[in-house]
Amino acid sequence: MKVAQAKRGLGQHFLESAWVRRLVQVIAPAPDDTFLEVGPGRGVLTCALADAGARVVAVELDRDLVEHLEAKVPARVTVVHADFLNTRIEDLPGFSDLPPGGLRVAGNLPYNVGSAILVKLLRFSRHHPCARDAVVMLQREVAERVTADPGSRDWGALAVVTSLHAEARMAMTVPAGAFRPMPKVTSAVVNLRFRPSPIVIRDQEMFDRLVRTIFTQRRKTALNAARRFVTDVTVVSPEVVFARAAVDPMVRPAKLGLPELAALSDVISSSPRRRAPGAVL
Repeated sequence: MKVAQAKRGLGQHFLESAWVRRLVQVIAPAPDDTFLEVGPGRGVLTCALADAGARVVAVELDRDLVEHLEAKVPARVTVVHADFLNTRIEDLPGFSDLPPGGLRVAGNLPYNVGSAILVKLLRFSRHHPCARDAVVMLQREVAERVTADPGSRDWGALAVVTSLHAEARMAMTVPAGAFRPMPKVTSAVVNLRFRPSPIVIRDQEMFDRLVRTIFTQRRKTALNAARRFVTDVTVVSPEVVFARAAVDPMVRPAKLGLPELAALSDVISSSPRRRAPGAVL
């Protein structure tokens, strides 16, 4: 069988077999588990999961790799040719009737879209209790942002959305030499255990917009980072918003944990909205 070649434009770097075995130890697949594998590549991890008795639905964008996989994988594996970011997870084969905790996720995520894939999985878990956990490979820099704690230099929008939906830890680092072709960066394996949000958010869209805004201006005080957003959304002044939320306006954004961010978002969403110019009553 002809070996499928990595395509740089798709961010493909294939993990060597020895490191796949270590990854499988972290995943700990069990017979009758159901896995969603994102970006199966040449299918080394896919086959290892199937060999453990698991059922695998492998979503692959690259047509050449799909053909390679279909000729290689056992019957317990279903290969889906699709762009995962444009695919409804609940519509994948057999996923509509999975029991709570019945879905596990694994994958060596393409570097160029790893964060976007992770966010999609986290948001899926918000509404689908079938999602149990995920073990994914990411750039180490991204993995550090995913597993960051409030107050650390890496605490930001990605860590916030992760903390809302999962407990995350870094399971191991993986050197560039573990891949073919070798990337220019170190990778890391992140283990996520999905769970309900530890806080109640009144307006999820408002919360997301606030978080994105604040963490693009990390060097400012939280008040100044949020100022333009608050004044665009509500007639209440930013100073009053922080006072009502009982949040220190002088801290840096990295010091704001989930409770503080939720409090700010809730105050903004419950305050009178600013009418857009030209709006008619």
